Amino acid sequence: MEDQEILAKFRDPASRNVAFNQLVRKYQRQVYWHVRKMVIGHDDADDLTQDVFIKVWNHLEGFRQDASLYTWIYRIATNECLSWLKSKRRKFLLPLNDITAELGAQLEADESLAGDEIELKLQKAILTLPDKQRLVFNLRYYDEMPYEQMAEVTGTSVGALKASYHHAVKKVEAFVTAA
Repeated sequence: MEDQEILAKFRDPASRNVAFNQLVRKYQRQVYWHVRKMVIGHDDADDLTQDVFIKVWNHLEGFRQDASLYTWIYRIATNECLSWLKSKRRKFLLPLNDITAELGAQLEADESLAGDEIELKLQKAILTLPDKQRLVFNLRYYDEMPYEQMAEVTGTSVGALKASYHHAVKKVEAFVTAA
């Protein structure tokens, strides 16, 4: 179902719940994996994905359609991830390295990466990136999102995103070749 159809159904109180269920089915998997790449753990990703869709529900009526529904939802998911990482650091008074080590330990325990040493090494390299650089890397490398769409999601200029991605790739390459 097209986004415009979902939005039209959502505006009608009689079909609002059906429309929202369709929206969740359409985007839940993408949002979950976007979130999971940032927070690593399945339980945290599940919780944050649920939080994202609660925010979508609460604000969908006011959605102005300045951007596509997809990028609007991704922006909410991105902000939730960055806030979660920031609050986790603050809550435990952890510097960046300790968060990286904690997320790295979760990667080691992730059964979906068992036996895939190359993917595990890549994920560990990505974890060494600052949060926003990691976000840009994930959006470009895994989601193959165009820079223009990334600019809408992150609120950052295309030029800055290209530079950020370039630096991220160099850091990942250096980590992988050194390890």
